[in-house]
Amino acid sequence: MAGHVLKCVFFLLSIVSFSQSGLDNFFKPSDTLNIPRRNAVIISEASLATISLIGLDQLWYADFERSKFHTTNDNNEWLQMDKLGHVYASYQMGRVGAEVLHWSGVSQKEQLIYGATLGFGFLTAVEVFDGFSQEWGFSWGDVVANAAGTGLYVGQELLWNEQRVHLKFSFHQTRYAALNPDKLGAGFLEQILKDYNGQTYWLSINVHDFFKKNYIPKWLNIAVGYSADGMLQGVEDVDNILLTNNNRRRQFYLSFDVNLNRIRTKSHFLKSVFSVFNTIKVPFPALEFSKKGSAFHLLYY
Repeated sequence: MAGHVLKCVFFLLSIVSFSQSGLDNFFKPSDTLNIPRRNAVIISEASLATISLIGLDQLWYADFERSKFHTTNDNNEWLQMDKLGHVYASYQMGRVGAEVLHWSGVSQKEQLIYGATLGFGFLTAVEVFDGFSQEWGFSWGDVVANAAGTGLYVGQELLWNEQRVHLKFSFHQTRYAALNPDKLGAGFLEQILKDYNGQTYWLSINVHDFFKKNYIPKWLNIAVGYSADGMLQGVEDVDNILLTNNNRRRQFYLSFDVNLNRIRTKSHFLKSVFSVFNTIKVPFPALEFSKKGSAFHLLYY
């Protein structure tokens, strides 16, 4: 996955010099309120959200039996990896929501009120759908995770007027998916979403922002990661442990990262590209800590 990402970055770098000035001006944030842009953002977001929710209702939830609205407590499942997925999704959707309003020239207050809450609003609506599905149920744990992701973005904007701590994601394929493809995914794209054993969520902390020292590169981040291993389903299955020797465990990582948003460029198009790819942790050497002890990875992703 990391190789494909780097290829895409280099490809975009190679073509950016040929981009017309009109394209770059399009990506340049407006200094004042640009009503056509703002209206386009509102209409686009409302349309995408509506289409997505209708699509989920007709294509996903239709395959499962409906029920009366009910709640469920799934906080002990997947060693909380699914909850971190909610935090990450809410944070990134809120970040994008705020950034496109910034592009439209909307005030910072309105960016935070109407943009940064995009992830929380959409994911909570999906949670309501879960509440009417016999297969799942409305999870207050998921709602709290959604709020945490939104709070991480909004809190930093209010405190520092910038994002000094970014939430990032990395993934590698594992042997567990083949043991339970229904739960963990039958192909690479499914596994990115379903195989929690291969997912790692990172708090990527910009060193320069905290210490303001000239000798510290502005793009250098320290990353603290969390993942889990040995999971074939949500809760621990003693029979599976005995048959497969899979022991569920939490894993913590310490690594370096690159803040792509701090790479200097005058191209607004390239800044937008960097903003998209800044959601992914750049592969670096990493130290792993778990109940099995510590380990060193020459290149972890």
